[in-house]
Amino acid sequence: MTDDVLIQIEGKAGRIRLNRPKAIHALNTGMCRAMLDALTAWRDDPAVEIVLIDHAEGRGFCAGGDIRMIAESGAGDGSQARDFFRVEYQLNHALFTYAKPIVAFMDGITMGGGVGISQPAKYRVATENTKFAMPETGIGLFPDVGGGWYLSRLPGKTGEYLALTGHRLDGAECAALGLASHYLPAAALEDAKARIAADPAAVEAILAELAVPAPEPRIAAHREAIDRLFAADTVEGVFAALEADGGEWAAAQLATLRTKSPQSMKVSLRLVREGRAKASFAEEMAQEFAIGGRVAQSHDFIEGVRALIVDKDNAPQWKPATLEGVSDAMLDAIFAPLPAGEMWSPA
Repeated sequence: MTDDVLIQIEGKAGRIRLNRPKAIHALNTGMCRAMLDALTAWRDDPAVEIVLIDHAEGRGFCAGGDIRMIAESGAGDGSQARDFFRVEYQLNHALFTYAKPIVAFMDGITMGGGVGISQPAKYRVATENTKFAMPETGIGLFPDVGGGWYLSRLPGKTGEYLALTGHRLDGAECAALGLASHYLPAAALEDAKARIAADPAAVEAILAELAVPAPEPRIAAHREAIDRLFAADTVEGVFAALEADGGEWAAAQLATLRTKSPQSMKVSLRLVREGRAKASFAEEMAQEFAIGGRVAQSHDFIEGVRALIVDKDNAPQWKPATLEGVSDAMLDAIFAPLPAGEMWSPA
């Protein structure tokens, strides 16, 4: 076990509490393995009727994964990065297929890996503090941990919009899009957890009683524009539509996209489009594992982490530097299935 995640049984609930406050509870391999082991132990334990996932002290639910480690590994042989992805995706899949109900409390920053451990839950609680995003195109990565599954199933072209821009949603927007099942004031969370742990069978009634009406979702004002401007088959087509629009909102999205990795944007758009046709979550995770191992060793990811996380000069030098430089052959190589002995499979 690891002190980075606190695991215990409280009442009739299995409690998983992320505990890396200085890293905004970003996941590392040990945390993922400990959570996976706990879920396995609780699967047939009659004392555990429900699982609650939240964070201990500090702000944010979970800011993502251990990006520095992945980049350092990617600059070498990539083995540690692949080990992390393998265990993390097994955790994501175990949560997705778990027989007992899970409640995830997305109070604060919920990004990347935080999305991966909250979206599989039957009950996903957002608050006024929620900041939900898949911002990976900004560091040369892609919306993994099931992003190809979840984003592709959002209304209209919202998934394409979020995958490409990394736009942050608030709690009300998460509730409106179905990314959250309930909207509660943060002040009510401890009461909710205590009552659910004492009486798991009443979880729906408890959440419904403590829920409050969410504010008007800001994204609703742009839904028509999102569906129209992010509908193209290619990233170049999205850029062309935004350029032709001439409006202030479209110009702002275009400015955002111009800061992102061209390769990552193309990978992300293809991931969302292909994700809609995936027959199972396991199939999606196997695809993302193949992509993740390759992208972790790519120039753009290592450079993106350098520019935004290590040196913080916010001036990544992408290669290729243009969308046109990212060929279909390059994408096909990134998406190619792995050899049988290297493929991902559920735990």
